[in-house]
Amino acid sequence: MRAEHAEASTVDRRNGPVHPVLTMLPALSLFLYTHRRMAITGDDVSLDQIVPVSRDFTLEEVSPDGELYILGGSSSDELRPNGKGLPVDQSSWGQNKPENSLSRQNKSKSEITNMVRSSTITVSDKAHILSMQKFGLRDTIVKSHLIQKEEDYTYIQNFRFFVGTYNVNGQSPKECLRPWLSHDTQAPDVYCVGFQELDLSKEAFFFHDTPKEEEWFKAVSEALHPDAKYAKVKLIRLVGIMLLLYVKQEHAAYISEVEAETVGTGIMGRMGNKGGVAIRFQFHNTSICVVNSHLAAHTEEYERRNQDYKDICSRMQFCQVDPSLPPLTISKHDVILWLGDLNYRIEDPDVEKVKKLIEEKAFQTLYAYDQLRAQVAAKAVFEGFSEGELTFQPTYKYDTGSDDWDTSEKCRAPAWCDRVLWKGKNITQLSYQSHMALKTSDHKPVSSVFDIGVRVINEELYRKTLEEIVRSLDKMENANIPSVSLSKREFCFQNVKYMHLQVESFTIRNGQVPCQFEFISKPNEEFYCKQWLRASPSRGFLLPDSAIEIELELFVNKTTATKLNSGEDKIEDILVLHLERGKDYFLSVSGNYIPSCFGSPIHTLCYMKEPILDLPLETIRELTLMQLQTEDNGSQLEKPTDIPKELWILVDYLYRNAIQQEDLFQQPGLRSEFDHIRDCLDTGMIDNLSASNHSVAEALLLFLESLPEPVICYSAYRNCLECSGNLAASKQVITALPACHRNVFTYLMAFLQELLKNSAKNHLDDNILASIFGSLLLRNPAGHQKLEMAEKKKAQEFVHQFLTHPEPLSLLSYSA
Repeated sequence: MRAEHAEASTVDRRNGPVHPVLTMLPALSLFLYTHRRMAITGDDVSLDQIVPVSRDFTLEEVSPDGELYILGGSSSDELRPNGKGLPVDQSSWGQNKPENSLSRQNKSKSEITNMVRSSTITVSDKAHILSMQKFGLRDTIVKSHLIQKEEDYTYIQNFRFFVGTYNVNGQSPKECLRPWLSHDTQAPDVYCVGFQELDLSKEAFFFHDTPKEEEWFKAVSEALHPDAKYAKVKLIRLVGIMLLLYVKQEHAAYISEVEAETVGTGIMGRMGNKGGVAIRFQFHNTSICVVNSHLAAHTEEYERRNQDYKDICSRMQFCQVDPSLPPLTISKHDVILWLGDLNYRIEDPDVEKVKKLIEEKAFQTLYAYDQLRAQVAAKAVFEGFSEGELTFQPTYKYDTGSDDWDTSEKCRAPAWCDRVLWKGKNITQLSYQSHMALKTSDHKPVSSVFDIGVRVINEELYRKTLEEIVRSLDKMENANIPSVSLSKREFCFQNVKYMHLQVESFTIRNGQVPCQFEFISKPNEEFYCKQWLRASPSRGFLLPDSAIEIELELFVNKTTATKLNSGEDKIEDILVLHLERGKDYFLSVSGNYIPSCFGSPIHTLCYMKEPILDLPLETIRELTLMQLQTEDNGSQLEKPTDIPKELWILVDYLYRNAIQQEDLFQQPGLRSEFDHIRDCLDTGMIDNLSASNHSVAEALLLFLESLPEPVICYSAYRNCLECSGNLAASKQVITALPACHRNVFTYLMAFLQELLKNSAKNHLDDNILASIFGSLLLRNPAGHQKLEMAEKKKAQEFVHQFLTHPEPLSLLSYSA
């Protein structure tokens, strides 16, 4: 990194040279900017520091001392910069230290140390910069033209990437990882190291804390190639899924725009026992995304694995440095590296035949039975991705501490669960192998080494290209106001259902003037659209004669269902599409919502003797808006059922079919089956109900989550937390609930107690059930916020005491 990278800088927009400057503002502060290369637009600089200016402020010029402080080092240095400076932060880079924590003479050195910065800092900095007038539409146009002309000022340079994946089965590191991480003679330029099942404890699953993160981070850091020094760019973890990114010290200055995100695909679409984590970054002028995933288990669950993959792709979104731009998805990168325990199995049911083919090293014959191969061929997953030839034996399942196949009671068939795939140009795979020397886990680690061609900037050609763009822009600037045409302005969504996504699309085609567009909020409204609607992208930039497709996504969830059920809200909205320096365009959205028991209050459902879709809309509206009463107040309405019939149907199904089901309430179901379950409940056609036990269990959890007033009413929330651990006081709280809520709570506790009686078969315990149901039955009334950790544990304890001190109660004692 050259000395000028730490200078304050600004931009001469027309000619492009970079000058060190100090920007004086009326508030008597200095805004100090840094830049990674010649700064042209807001994306090329970041606000490094705001320094208050006092009356006795003086400025002195200091020459660089020639020392370069690099994050990273040999394993013996424990990732300290040559034994000096600040230790590496294990969670993120570039966290600004308080100003008084660094002495004046060493502040510049620590700033140089922060070469690799997480954009958790730079996003807000650049948001401020981009809000300033000089970083406006003109700079966006320049940036867009530079992207189009990228080949004119860049060249391809190969860098070596190590990509590794290891399912460690909840174990702590017991052996050196160098046989896996440093098996090649040449030191990689970049390390991408992923783990699964880092911690299998209940505490990690429900509270996300684990000491294993530090243990495995240290083990990896000590096993990196001894011939190079490395900087840790980022660590991201979701329960037991962890991803680490390191680069050689000399490349750290060319890493930028680092973002990390997680997607849980476990039960209810959010639990982190399954899912993915990802890190995206810019390396020189190439965007790279690394994904580590742990997909659904069990041989027969390949459709669930396919769904997990699609969920990760659709839900993994990274904020961009420019806040006016829409989030980036995985597919919007030049290079994608996907690693992990994908859990696809070998279809052949004859375990001995599989082992015989492995013994004969007939891997290609065995590969014909590989589920991932079949699903990729069917274009169900990983479309456009590549994978190297499998020349190593399956990596799962071994007896821990050995190379022997699984000899447990289940005797799992061997499978290539652990895989590495890639997508992009200029990628050459040099090796793809497992590492049998490591025996800590029931999986073997896998590695793949790549040469990846990265676009590197030629500064002289970059300057020339920029000057050409600026000259041409000068000629057309202010020539006209922007104008676009829309392929469609009216959108009708028919028969919208709870948690069923509908998408309509249209095209914006630009005229002869570059334009920036954005959906804006209407007067007196906070957002540009209603909560059940989203435009993707909601803002963007168009060059002359270009076009973009906009998707309008309509999705009704627990937040919006109740008002749609009651008729307080309708599928109606007007969107305003605004052009900067141009006019506004109006789009109308309409449709009809199919009422559902999901999102309906408990007392409302108790008064609905018929399925919700058999009732007139006006009756649904009246019952949904009816006030919850603590006790019977002499209402003229027919006597309600003790509990909602829909709840009884779900619980009864599980009681009859899933009382001994392993992993109940921990393994997610299929989305298509949820649609079927919802329709059966709403139409009353329960004889047609046919779904997996896991899908019905998840539907039960989603039903409880969708209740606008939780089972334990918001008004009782604080009392429950206060008396948690005091069973007698807790029973009094439950007794004081409205009858229908009290009945539902007691009914659910009776069902969960029945499950616990069969724990030898279903492997459930009271802590698991208390954790899952605690956050559903007890919810924070303050804006429906997510429970704080202390509150979450108290909610768990409140439910736990009812599970461990059962009241005599029959599951059949309530009428539906």
